[in-house]
Amino acid sequence: MQQLRLSGTGGQGLILGGIILAEAALLDGKLAIQSQSYGPEARGGSSKSEVIISDKAIYYPKVETPNVVLAMSQEACKKYTTDLPAEGILITDSLFVQELPAHAGKIYELPITHTAKEDLGKALFANIIALGALVKITGVVSKESLVKAVLARVPKGTEALNEKAIELGMNLVK
Repeated sequence: MQQLRLSGTGGQGLILGGIILAEAALLDGKLAIQSQSYGPEARGGSSKSEVIISDKAIYYPKVETPNVVLAMSQEACKKYTTDLPAEGILITDSLFVQELPAHAGKIYELPITHTAKEDLGKALFANIIALGALVKITGVVSKESLVKAVLARVPKGTEALNEKAIELGMNLVK
């Protein structure tokens, strides 16, 4: 069972990211549950989307101990990594996260938003780049299912840019 937490600030598209990840898992024939929460500020406040992916029945819909945390802001990193175990994986957006928790196991500091602005001209592709990186690191869903799930959710006319965003994210991981 994979327990993933995607966190950042409202408006970064992480709720959509969690939905896409869960849909990609379903396309792979796995079971998935997605839940979300965000502060009363919505845009700008901290937000998180949690996804549980499993081959067996999922009996509790909330992430109890995440094995992967994506932190797209410093506040989210501080707030949502406290229960990340020592063997857990932390993926951060190096543009916004400078202080890393001492207890995280494997840490990937990636220029997610910087890559979105630099290569695609808009920060709004950061969530899709992050998903590409997360899938490359964890193998939690197949690339094919991720692409299908992304293309089913993004606005018409942005498909090619979103496919490029997935590639860019995967290429960030060495």
